[in-house]
Amino acid sequence: METLASGEAQVLVVSKLDRLSRSLLDFAGLMGRAQSEGWNLVALDLGIDLSTPGGEFLASVMASAAQWERRIIGQRTKDALAVKKSQGVRLGRPPSIPDDVRERIVSERAIGATYKAIAEVLNNGGVPTSRGGARWYAATVRQVVVADTSDPISRVR
Repeated sequence: METLASGEAQVLVVSKLDRLSRSLLDFAGLMGRAQSEGWNLVALDLGIDLSTPGGEFLASVMASAAQWERRIIGQRTKDALAVKKSQGVRLGRPPSIPDDVRERIVSERAIGATYKAIAEVLNNGGVPTSRGGARWYAATVRQVVVADTSDPISRVR
């Protein structure tokens, strides 16, 4: 973009228009910038050249279609995840905390330890997190407790 703005290049060539932008607003901004700075945009997949009125129109229509497609995909994904969640399917990465660490966290919480205090004990003991990190946080400890269905405190919250 800097090369185009400086005048060192006169054309931005993209292989696919939807790889350039799937937002109509962003695409309109790029078209406006191309016109004001005097450079051209060519999309090879559609064979369009924005220096012509027909090319500009077709590119606008295709950018609108790309934005619509992105929004539809997002909505379908959101709906499918909601159905799976309502069916009780656990979404996301499976827990990878060793059973002994999970039991330790749950038992500490059961005797009244705060999430922060449990995190500090784990950190002082050098217990790695589920992703191999060295630092536990209260929020992470809480997630472990909440995920444990045998914890009566977490079911209330």
